[in-house]
Amino acid sequence: MRSEFDLINHIKANYTLNVIGDDCAILPKDTQSDQLFTVDLLIENIDFRLEWTTPEFLGHKALAVSLSDIAAMGGSPKYALLSLGVPDNLWKTSFLDRFYEGWHRLATEFEVELVGGDISRSPSGLTIDSFVVGEAARGQAIRRSSAQAGDKMFVTGPLGGAALGLSLLEKGERFKQLDGCPGQAAILRQLKPRPQVAFGKLLLNNALASSAIDISDGLSSDLAHICEASGVGAHLDAAAIPIAEGASLEMALHGGEDFELLFTVPADRAAEAEASGAIEIGHITGDAGKVTISGAAGIEELKPMGFQHF
Repeated sequence: MRSEFDLINHIKANYTLNVIGDDCAILPKDTQSDQLFTVDLLIENIDFRLEWTTPEFLGHKALAVSLSDIAAMGGSPKYALLSLGVPDNLWKTSFLDRFYEGWHRLATEFEVELVGGDISRSPSGLTIDSFVVGEAARGQAIRRSSAQAGDKMFVTGPLGGAALGLSLLEKGERFKQLDGCPGQAAILRQLKPRPQVAFGKLLLNNALASSAIDISDGLSSDLAHICEASGVGAHLDAAAIPIAEGASLEMALHGGEDFELLFTVPADRAAEAEASGAIEIGHITGDAGKVTISGAAGIEELKPMGFQHF
């Protein structure tokens, strides 16, 4: 059965949609800037479960996942549209008031203005459609397709925390039940992620990154996206990958939803990336499409095993 990425590639090939392939679509705005467009669809019981979260957390995450796409391109988020399909059982409660409260709290922090959207009735489950517009200097948005052999790879923070949080939620743990425990931080990482907008701007303003992507599907899958777009390979050092407290290497490699940034820089600028607080985890190779990882068992090929909807 084909994956969602197979379908995307099929659409690109058959309809010559050349602007598809990055975290955001890039379209010209004026002589000084480009506009960045991104959209995310969150479906109840696929992307979230209401019994695991709060309306405020869900409103926050609905915007955060789109802000993370803007961050991966080095852009500044500006405007948003938000559409909801709402079932009767939620419409009759204070759920939407609390949802929008969480959404607007994050929007205010990043100076994002809600300029429209739509609301409809849903026959089963809550559907969230988040659309965000950002800006970047003309021709400067960071792409997935510019990594070069010899570039160093970095991530902006620890990985696996969101996957650990998901595992705890699936086992029946809840955020408030773990007050002060490491598991609470992991669940918060899953339910209320922090988009790395400031770091993305730093990468763009300093022309530091040769390529970048946000880690939403998992390090193994998102690195594969960079390799595919750039026509390169990669090698990871397992011992160098920052792993969130309590998480495993497998969670860090394949878990996803950490919404940290994965980016590459030319080797002669690696010290600048390290000075920014990012963590070096490997390098880009010329072996197109092949990703390897070195660990206790030696060097092994790493297949993309992050989240897929199909």
